[in-house]
Amino acid sequence: MDVTTCLKSLLLAIQQYRDSRTAQHAAQLQKQVEKLSGLKCEQLLSSAQVLPSECVSGLVELAGNPSTSPTLTSSIISLLSQLACDDQSREILHSSYNLTSTLAAVIHCHSNTPGEALVLQCLQVLQKLTYNTRIFQSASCIHELITFLMTNIQSQNEDVVMSCLGLLANLCRDNISVQIYIKNNCSFFTLFLFSILLFDAKNIHQTFQLVFNIIVNGDGTLTRKYSVDLLVDLLKNPKIADYLTRYPHFSACVSQVLGLLHSKDPDPAAKVLELLLAMCSVSGLRSLLCEVVFKPAGPKLRAAGRDGGRKAQCGLALVQWLSSPVEGGESCSLQVLQLLSELLEETLGAESMPDSTLSFVEMLLPTLLGLLKGLNLSQGDAHLRKHCLRISYVTTLTLPLLCTEDATRSLVSCQISAQLCLSQVEALLSYIKVCVCGFSQVCAEALLKTLELMSKLRQHVKDMETSFYRMLQDQRIVTPLSLALTSHHRDSVQTGLSLLFEATPLPDFPSFVLGESIAANNAYRQREAELSVKRVAVQEVPPLRTNTSTLDSSSVHSKSVHSLVEKIQTGLELQEQVKDSHVSEIIDVYEQKLGAYASKESRLQDLLEAKALALSQADRLLAQYRFQRAQAEAEARKLGGLLKDAERRREELKVELSGQVLEVERSRADMEELLQHNSRLQRDSEEHQALKGAYNTLLNRSERLLKEVQAAHVSLTKQTDTLKKNHEALQLQQNKTASLLQEREEEIRSLNSDLQKKNGEISGWFSQERRDLEETVDVLRKELNKTEQARKDASIKASSLELQKSQLETKLKQKEDELNKHSAMIAMIHSLSSGKMKSDVNLSL
Repeated sequence: MDVTTCLKSLLLAIQQYRDSRTAQHAAQLQKQVEKLSGLKCEQLLSSAQVLPSECVSGLVELAGNPSTSPTLTSSIISLLSQLACDDQSREILHSSYNLTSTLAAVIHCHSNTPGEALVLQCLQVLQKLTYNTRIFQSASCIHELITFLMTNIQSQNEDVVMSCLGLLANLCRDNISVQIYIKNNCSFFTLFLFSILLFDAKNIHQTFQLVFNIIVNGDGTLTRKYSVDLLVDLLKNPKIADYLTRYPHFSACVSQVLGLLHSKDPDPAAKVLELLLAMCSVSGLRSLLCEVVFKPAGPKLRAAGRDGGRKAQCGLALVQWLSSPVEGGESCSLQVLQLLSELLEETLGAESMPDSTLSFVEMLLPTLLGLLKGLNLSQGDAHLRKHCLRISYVTTLTLPLLCTEDATRSLVSCQISAQLCLSQVEALLSYIKVCVCGFSQVCAEALLKTLELMSKLRQHVKDMETSFYRMLQDQRIVTPLSLALTSHHRDSVQTGLSLLFEATPLPDFPSFVLGESIAANNAYRQREAELSVKRVAVQEVPPLRTNTSTLDSSSVHSKSVHSLVEKIQTGLELQEQVKDSHVSEIIDVYEQKLGAYASKESRLQDLLEAKALALSQADRLLAQYRFQRAQAEAEARKLGGLLKDAERRREELKVELSGQVLEVERSRADMEELLQHNSRLQRDSEEHQALKGAYNTLLNRSERLLKEVQAAHVSLTKQTDTLKKNHEALQLQQNKTASLLQEREEEIRSLNSDLQKKNGEISGWFSQERRDLEETVDVLRKELNKTEQARKDASIKASSLELQKSQLETKLKQKEDELNKHSAMIAMIHSLSSGKMKSDVNLSL
């Protein structure tokens, strides 16, 4: 069964169960849920179709309904957990279907039984949904969920404790409101002491070693994720980051962490790369990472018998993930490119580049250039978007290699070809025509980065300069260039301006079309800003590099204009007989140049005004910062008061602890009573099982009777259809018979009229013959009456119509014979009379 058919059946079962919550409908719904769970439907939520959305909405509603049976709720939650297979699906379930609040409500309903399988299942799914997701404290049932977690982290069930701690960590991460709520409602004195011991200056190195050991030797992806998140959060603290830079075994630990990249699983690889990128944000760690990745030295801490080859392969593991065919490894590839950009920027910025870095670049370049290939326009927008992002990262990584050392520039020049860049630009130009608005910016950035790479290599690669200038004069370059020049990103604007400076002197550059495109983009942005309520139109202030580029461009154009004036004057001196029309054309050109200079001067004035506006905005931001700092200091004083209150409350809790000991004794007595009550409930459960068996027997019998009645109903329906068909056939036959009778009546009427005419003619001549004819007519009338009676009988008895018709035909033939006989007798009588009479009779006959 395909997914669409299964979804339709599931939606029907959901509607039936909503209308009537019977055991049969619940069993049918659970059957459909289990059937869908057995199918492969990972990308179901991201398809944005109506049918899956209706099904998931119905399932979430039923899961949050307290009247739904726990078994059915567990099956539904298991299916929803299966659908949350990637980050996009988890985000959709959290934001669009509010599954987080629904699961929190289910936990709140079963909070009295925390060890129940359904509660543990909800905790595990919530832990999966809330990872790296911001949860607002005001959401439904979140307060109750936090209270439940704080209560049950001291449970005796290890699975419940681990799930509660993991979920509590997800809710607290980067969420100040939840952290304050937990501090105000519970006192984790033990955890407070534990954190002091772990992150003390004397123990911080042992803590680092512990975290690195968990990352390397962790017994699961979830453990490694939380360990990486802990270390990433610790690096945000400058003091702890400084401790890590002085950690003596940092290089060895990072080597072991990089060894995890040799596996083919993208999830742990993504977390490892996330950790490395976080380390790159610390200036002291970035140089240490470069030594680990680029230098093939053995680790300081390694077990006996191991060789130093593992560390030599650290950089190789990164290169392998660039072109990995593993499903889901695209994000890892982009992370590796970003990491290598950070590391190479650090290494190339040094005074001298080590030979190990040069050898690594030599190994890296073929893989990088291989990523530029493989663009297929028929594989969909998702693949094209990933390819465009990959091109942007690759060119961003390659461009610094061309701007530093001659050795790296020569390596890049030997590896890359003009045909590769040209084919890449052609493919991107073809794609940017048909891509949607969201993808056009990504494609334009990749295209301009490729052109910038060609610009850097045009003097070092054969035919690169010709290909570069040919692409700049292509009409299709207008769209990406206008998008870059009107972008909000500084790098895109700088790239667009540098390419525009190269393209302006070219003879076939479509400058007019570019201006129209820029105007259209600006008009679209203005219209969008006017229609959108949430968006504020902020004038973008160009950076200093833009002003410098504009001034440089102006100086270049001024030189060209001065040279043009000198040529004009020289030409006028040498050619005194030049026509006036040529002079007027030259003057027009000169006036246009002056107008262009005036417009540039006005634009420069606008830029100066914008810079002044930016300075005033900066002053306003400084004032806001001072005000916020004063507020932060006041809040710090307030937090100090809260800390004193917490200490006082801790003393009060110590006093309450003695009272709770007495309550424990009373609880033991209550426990004995609960055991007795439990035995009574056990007996009631056995009686319930017996009643349930009797109910199942009656249900089976009812189903068997229902099947028999349905079979009888089907047979009666078939008989009714047969009778209807027979009745229709008889009705049709009766209609045909009635039409035949009408035809016979008309024939009889015509015969009566003919007989009356004959009677009238004959009665005028012979009275005796008239009497005979009258008697004959009477006989015929009697016969006609009999025929009429027979016709009436035939209309009543439709089944014997054919027989009566044959009788009527026989009688009519007899009457015709009699009429013929009478006619012969009349002819004989007339033959005995005079010839005149005979002739008259013959004529009349």
